[in-house]
Amino acid sequence: MSALALSIVLLAALLHAGWNLVAKRSGGDHHFLFMVVVLIALLWSPLLWVWGPAELPRWQARDWALVGLSGFIHVLYFLALLKGYREADLTVVYPTARGSGPLLTAFGAAIWLDEGLGVISVAGLLAVSTGIWLVAGGPGWRREGLPAQEAARLRLGLLWGALTGVTIACYTVLDGYAMRVALLSPLVYDYFANVLRLPWLAPLVWRDRHRAVQVWSTQWKAALVVAVCSPAAYMLVLVAFTLAPVSHVAPAREVSMLFAALLGGRLLAERDTGLRLAGAAAMALGVALLASA
Repeated sequence: MSALALSIVLLAALLHAGWNLVAKRSGGDHHFLFMVVVLIALLWSPLLWVWGPAELPRWQARDWALVGLSGFIHVLYFLALLKGYREADLTVVYPTARGSGPLLTAFGAAIWLDEGLGVISVAGLLAVSTGIWLVAGGPGWRREGLPAQEAARLRLGLLWGALTGVTIACYTVLDGYAMRVALLSPLVYDYFANVLRLPWLAPLVWRDRHRAVQVWSTQWKAALVVAVCSPAAYMLVLVAFTLAPVSHVAPAREVSMLFAALLGGRLLAERDTGLRLAGAAAMALGVALLASA
């Protein structure tokens, strides 16, 4: 991976960890997500006017199918992630999601995108995954004497984190194909992938539209932060896909765990600082191996 691609991925990781912290604090659900998507459609629309006229005329049915499917998978991703944040701790859900996603992504990229995995890449994948496992609790996550309520939160965090990781792997391979094979514009592609989430979310919001009004009045600031940072972070990842293999970019972006561990420890007062630091070191090693592969 080139220095430029790695720099882009690291910036994306910082933005990603930041908006996840905001989303965790908001306690949002599908109403919150709908508000985020509406704000994204409004705030990022100038991109469509700049890049759309040159990009959209060449799109075929396959390209619209790709962006539509990406939008649907991202809805599942956000719903699972927000559910996990309501049920469990950030430092359980986030690392589990970001840890399971890269492993599945790397194998998916190897199978569907013909990206081989060399010895160094495999070592980097293992180091990143080990680091995320340590941040999630390491060998002591099933320790005896854990209070029942805390143990239940831990299990829910692992469950929803793993389900989120599956969606991460799905959309990463799909979007990597859109960037590297279909050669679509990252900015236009991500904009429409966001906008096409609205038809899936609208029926859910309409069923409880009175609560939607309350959410708009109380959570709009958090939604605005996510609406700015989430697309910015993922567009940077899509740009990185055009500069480096998907199987390298996807695990390298998981250095966001380092930022999330620091933010979670300081701002959310979560535990196991030593394990998180060890996990961060393992992730740093994994990123270095992937960058040199």
